[in-house]
Amino acid sequence: MLLCPSLMCADFLNLGEEVDSLCSAGADIMHLDVMDGHYVPNYALSLGDVEAIAKRSSVPCDAHLMVTNPYDACEFFIHAGASIIYVHPESDLAINSTLLKISRLGAHPGIAVNPGLSFSSVEDSLPVVDYVLLMTVNPGFAGQRYLDYVTPKIERFAAEKERYGFKLLIDGACSPEVIAKVNGLGVDGAILGTSALFGKGRPYQDIFKELRQL
Repeated sequence: MLLCPSLMCADFLNLGEEVDSLCSAGADIMHLDVMDGHYVPNYALSLGDVEAIAKRSSVPCDAHLMVTNPYDACEFFIHAGASIIYVHPESDLAINSTLLKISRLGAHPGIAVNPGLSFSSVEDSLPVVDYVLLMTVNPGFAGQRYLDYVTPKIERFAAEKERYGFKLLIDGACSPEVIAKVNGLGVDGAILGTSALFGKGRPYQDIFKELRQL
């Protein structure tokens, strides 16, 4: 399973060292949450943060754009070094145009699916994405609880990933218990925040090793 630390949960007083430690410990992708205070009622990583992390990281970085007007925004974050761009369909009047633009600019297009969205509502975008990020909490804040009613939707997306050719990741409250639960459902990766990785007072390498054994 791909283990993807969410850098909004990292120690920003020692951000460079955090990135180095996570890369050395075996992180697969750096997950960079970008929030503009409009699409979600919170602010998170800026363009400068993404550029700095991408330059420091030895593993790929994604940018999860929780912003309005992602069609224009995506280009900036690709140039900043993000190689995977997630966008939310509700934030874009022509989501497939944005996904195709991401691909034309040389990055992997991904769609982020909120708990309130169904499989059918995004199915027409699946032929043009490389990644699906299923939100298992409502977007915008760390430290929430896993929403159990999302589990059947995880199973539905997992059943279709070979047909459409995307990787399936989950984002939100990814505790060791949740990771163990979804590991058998066909999920390819998990975003790691405070539920499993950060603030534990333990070496990241030890935590990654345990998570990979679930």
